[in-house]
Amino acid sequence: VQLQASGGGLVQAGGSLRLSCAASERTVNIYDMGWFRQAPGKKREFVAAISRSGSSTSYADSVEGQFTISRDNVKNTVYLQMNSLKPEDTAVYYCAARRTDRLGYVGVREYEYGYWGQGTQVTVSS
Repeated sequence: VQLQASGGGLVQAGGSLRLSCAASERTVNIYDMGWFRQAPGKKREFVAAISRSGSSTSYADSVEGQFTISRDNVKNTVYLQMNSLKPEDTAVYYCAARRTDRLGYVGVREYEYGYWGQGTQVTVSS
C-alpha cells in the first residue's frame, strides 16, 4: 500500500489542523493505521492509531483528549484532527499502515508498521 499524507502547515498556538492520509488501496479490515511524529533533534514517536475495523483507537498520553484519529473506509483515508495545538506539537507527521489479522490490538510501536507515507510538516507558532 502507498500512503500520501497532507494537511500540514503553519498555525498559531491554540489553533487546529486536520491531517489526511490517503491510501492507494482498500485498508478497512486489513490495515491498522497510525500517525507518528518526529520533532527536530528527536526520535520519531507514536501519536495515535486506529484498528483495521475502526472500532479501537489508541493515543499517546501527550495528545490524549487533544487529537482524534478517524478513518473513512470508503475513501481509504485516515485523519488526524489536532486541536488546541501547542508549539511542542511542531514536528513532521507521518502516517503508517500495519497489515494485520490480529483482533483486539492496535499497533503503537514504530517497528510494527511496514508502510509509511512521506510526512507532512506541522509548525505551531507561539
